[in-house]
Amino acid sequence: MKYHFDISAENPEAAGSASSEIKKTLKSLHIHADAVRRASIAMYEAEMNMVVHGGGGTADVEITDTEIIIIMEDQGPGIPDIDAAMEEGFSTASPDYLEMGYGAGMGLSNIKKNTDFMHIDSAAGKGTKLILRINYK
Repeated sequence: MKYHFDISAENPEAAGSASSEIKKTLKSLHIHADAVRRASIAMYEAEMNMVVHGGGGTADVEITDTEIIIIMEDQGPGIPDIDAAMEEGFSTASPDYLEMGYGAGMGLSNIKKNTDFMHIDSAAGKGTKLILRINYK
């Protein structure tokens, strides 16, 4: 099964709707609760990063017989230093997003903790593409 979502940065309060929809779908498929939790957290964090930093983008999810594959892609400013961005607490969120409670610098590290595979393709001025896999069998 494949799903596609357009993620808008125009309404930060609506962010998380794609990950919420996938969570409902995974539960309806009776996928193990731990895999549902990990996929939901990873996708939500990626979705929020896309809204806060990437100006929105797309999310594509494929659910196979053994894994959940999530591809998140934006055309934002990119991540100039991926190693620094992976450090807990590192954030480039604007003051506006920080005031709303976003941008704590935990997104990428939380994604990594909740996936079995994570690949980041990004560079300054290039945008960011995340490929995530969560095994459930």
